[in-house]
Amino acid sequence: MKKKFKLTDLDCANCAAKMEDAIKKIDGVTDANVSFMMQKMTIEADESRFDDIMKEVVDVCKKVEPDCIINM
Repeated sequence: MKKKFKLTDLDCANCAAKMEDAIKKIDGVTDANVSFMMQKMTIEADESRFDDIMKEVVDVCKKVEPDCIINM
């Protein structure tokens, strides 16, 4: 399953790259893309566990960029 999310308050491209790398390491994620310029995130992950995976994604993103909001 592939879903796109709008991001709010993502402050820098370096943070976007760190978030993307961390998300790709989450079990069940097959691909991830975080675009600083577009303020968007695309996650491709196991459909049966997508909600649980997204909870992990939110936690990872908060560690890298505490002010960033993922609009679901």
